[in-house]
Amino acid sequence: MASVTFDPPPFLLCVSNGLRTAWSVFSRSGWGALLLALLLVSISPAAAQVQSSVDPMAHDAAAVAERLDLTPVEALRHLRLQAASVAETDAIADRYADRLAGIAIEHRPDFRIIVRLTGTDPVPDRSVDLGGKRVAIVFQTGAATTRTGLVQAIASYQSTIRDSLLAPPGLGVDMRTGELVAVVSRRDIEREGADALRARLAALTRVPVRLRVVDQPVLDLGSIAGGTRMTGTRPGDAHRYLCTAGFAVTDGVRSALATAAHCPDTLTVRDPAGQNVDLPFVGQWGWGNQDVQINLTPGTLTPEFFVDTARTISRPVTGARGRAGLRAGDVVCHRGERTGYSCSVIELTDFAPAGDLCGGACLPTWTTVAGPSCKGGDSGGPVFLGTTAYGLLKGGSYRADGSCAFWFFMSTDYLPAPWRLLTAPATPSGGPALRGATTDGLYRTRAAIDDRK
Repeated sequence: MASVTFDPPPFLLCVSNGLRTAWSVFSRSGWGALLLALLLVSISPAAAQVQSSVDPMAHDAAAVAERLDLTPVEALRHLRLQAASVAETDAIADRYADRLAGIAIEHRPDFRIIVRLTGTDPVPDRSVDLGGKRVAIVFQTGAATTRTGLVQAIASYQSTIRDSLLAPPGLGVDMRTGELVAVVSRRDIEREGADALRARLAALTRVPVRLRVVDQPVLDLGSIAGGTRMTGTRPGDAHRYLCTAGFAVTDGVRSALATAAHCPDTLTVRDPAGQNVDLPFVGQWGWGNQDVQINLTPGTLTPEFFVDTARTISRPVTGARGRAGLRAGDVVCHRGERTGYSCSVIELTDFAPAGDLCGGACLPTWTTVAGPSCKGGDSGGPVFLGTTAYGLLKGGSYRADGSCAFWFFMSTDYLPAPWRLLTAPATPSGGPALRGATTDGLYRTRAAIDDRK
């Protein structure tokens, strides 16, 4: 029996990138692709409360505790262990690079690290001391192929797989199981059968394949700071578009906000006095692994971003976490103008979204997160944990009841040179600054956007 997970079709926040036109229909699947604008760059109102170096992680722990089936105190311990274990798992990845199928974090029954390896040569389980807590590292051998092999399979066969199906699929790597996950439409399952389709894709790619079924389209979802509300119009279009700003960036001379490439070129924000401030367009990059736009801001930005729905709490950015070190099971949070603030766990670390959301097919460089909330208008918003930046939200998938099945983001690794994150000095309790992220998404309202602060 084929391994198949049934979900409603994913909705992606997308943009036509280089052409800067919103695609309303997937040309091959017939799914209506709404562009969701969720860009959040740092706009720090004078009245906003800036969280201390201790508050942010506890705030995120409280947000994700129920989802992890933990108490807030236990969740906070897990988030601190997650941050403290990065160097250890990076070293494991380097040591077993030729055998590594994946590294995953498990939160139940307790925090532990799972390492999947190819081959049958055993590696003894061990534990490591992380801040006075012994954390188990479990090695599981016998994986069919490496993570690199799974990513290469996506890159090599993505076009062939797309051409063979009624609807372009999403393709990603699940490091928890060592499988290539194909997010396909129910129509393709009904036409070919789950067992036959899974077997055909496995024979083609020569790697283990798991199917995930979807029924609906994927859609791209005084001072100024990241995570703020941005609006704009397009030439010849009377509608206003809503975006969320990501993080504050600099080229060493100028300050700017990063947001999704499919948002309008010229964007506007409200300053603390309630006045509209235009953000001049610098450029947009939106092919394959990028969906990011840079808009200048007047004066100098502070390296902060909004966290809460009401935009009354902001945090400093002290560093970034690069894509290479991400693990299935890691907790991340996001803030969007439509859905506010939420936290959840990473599912697929190397994901190529369905459709032509990246000026054509997307590369397997995006990361998916298991909900719990996403909606049009969140695109471009900041993805983070504590004061560490991870990336910019690009798109999401909804269930039939309208709830968020998963969302995905682009790493800050792909900010266009010479632009880089604005960062504040890390405090001793804030942990090391890591490297780091980007965004995406656009949503056209049917009526004029309410510009309430």
